[in-house]
Amino acid sequence: MAIFPIRTFGDPVLRTPAKPVEEIDDKIRTLIEDMIETMYDAPGVGLAAPQIGVSLRIAVFDANDGLGARAMINPVLVETAGEWEFEEGCLSVPGYWWNIKRPAYAKIEALNEDGEEVVYEGEELMGRVLQHEYQHLEGTLIIDQLPRRERKKVLKELSEQALGL
Repeated sequence: MAIFPIRTFGDPVLRTPAKPVEEIDDKIRTLIEDMIETMYDAPGVGLAAPQIGVSLRIAVFDANDGLGARAMINPVLVETAGEWEFEEGCLSVPGYWWNIKRPAYAKIEALNEDGEEVVYEGEELMGRVLQHEYQHLEGTLIIDQLPRRERKKVLKELSEQALGL
């Protein structure tokens, strides 16, 4: 097992839609195990493959629901409903937390590490984690959820940090 460095804002892999997984083999299963270890080490409740520099449609999560870590491969967001505002952060934008409005409920269809079709759904934290990780696979970051003015301010701060200003 390996713990990978997490890519942060400015890395182009985070803004590129991830490619579908063509075959679930031992290499993919090992990647999932490493992603879970990396997620827990961070610590976080979710991690998408692009966050460790792998442009594949794989994400792992543990929504603190007692079911432990799970993987979603080639997920499709099939339903959202309601609205819930909650403080949210991202491992790829470390040190920042914002109150983010998202649908309160989300439902995702995917494959698990055994290639079986699975459905993950839930409200509040589960719904938020599913949407957040799915958006990473689409090349979207948490800052894209911010109101325009706040997003511009944060982008300026992140750019200055990257330049060492």
